[in-house]
Amino acid sequence: MREATTVSDNPVDPAAAREPEATAETPVKPVMDEERNFPRGLAIRLFAYLVAGHVLAGFLYLLFEAGAQGR
Repeated sequence: MREATTVSDNPVDPAAAREPEATAETPVKPVMDEERNFPRGLAIRLFAYLVAGHVLAGFLYLLFEAGAQGR
């Protein structure tokens, strides 16, 4: 018969797996805090790609319109 397991036999200590409790000195951060802080470089790049994509699409549209009129 096997002896009862103790905490030292358990590879994962349940007390160590728990998150530390918040105290008055440690402010509690929201879980999804990363979503509020959108990276500035990514926002600038996204805006530039949108502008460049629309300029390219407009240029292609003008080319097709000019080609359709036979100019």
